[in-house]
Amino acid sequence: MPHDDTVGPTRGGPTRVFAFRFDPPFRLPLALLGIRPETARVELGPDKLAVVFGPWRLHTARSNVTGVELSGPYRWWRAIGPHLSLADAGVTFGSSVAAGVCVRFAAPVPALAPGLWLRHPAATLTVADPEGLRDALRPWPAG
Repeated sequence: MPHDDTVGPTRGGPTRVFAFRFDPPFRLPLALLGIRPETARVELGPDKLAVVFGPWRLHTARSNVTGVELSGPYRWWRAIGPHLSLADAGVTFGSSVAAGVCVRFAAPVPALAPGLWLRHPAATLTVADPEGLRDALRPWPAG
């Protein structure tokens, strides 16, 4: 299965799709939550970042991304499924313990609960190609 595809054009360019990496031991428990390879992806367009993780969603403007770094490996009980970090209120959408990308936001975004009361300053995403997502989220070099 390809980990990065380009899909239909959007204003300003194509949208890149990054699939989540699914470790075999966690496929069934995640599927019970509605999280399967066909229902989990990161969509990165010229103006937007969207994460679909089963029934959970995160949407923000690409300009809201202020930092991105590789992270992992993780302990399974802290990374698998949707998680809220009690330390910094970040959200994790995890389907693998191997590696992921931590994306930081200028303005915190909703993801785990609807409404305005729970917003996250960062999101950790365990995509199949963490380096590719990191590189795609970095600003273009000047010149």
